[in-house]
Amino acid sequence: MVKIHCRTEDAMISLEDIEDMSALTRAEIDAVADHEGITTFDATLMGEYLMHVHHGPQKVHEMLCEDIRLALHDDNLPRARELFAVLQGFIAEHPDAARGAS
Repeated sequence: MVKIHCRTEDAMISLEDIEDMSALTRAEIDAVADHEGITTFDATLMGEYLMHVHHGPQKVHEMLCEDIRLALHDDNLPRARELFAVLQGFIAEHPDAARGAS
């Protein structure tokens, strides 16, 4: 578990706390981490950043679509289904990401 020291003397914030504050779900964060080959912590920060910049949500959408295509190309249907479910949830929460508007 990643711990980050806060200014308060004994306060600690965990990776789970950071994930809970993110605009992305844990499944979406995991998908970004897998796509980029980075840690969950870094993916949480990257995802949060992307969700607040111009065309950032569309980039997350593209990542998910690319990974679905790769899973299908690799005949990994369970992974493709898993990512498709993540994509459906992402689009339901962030419909502008699929439309190309921000």
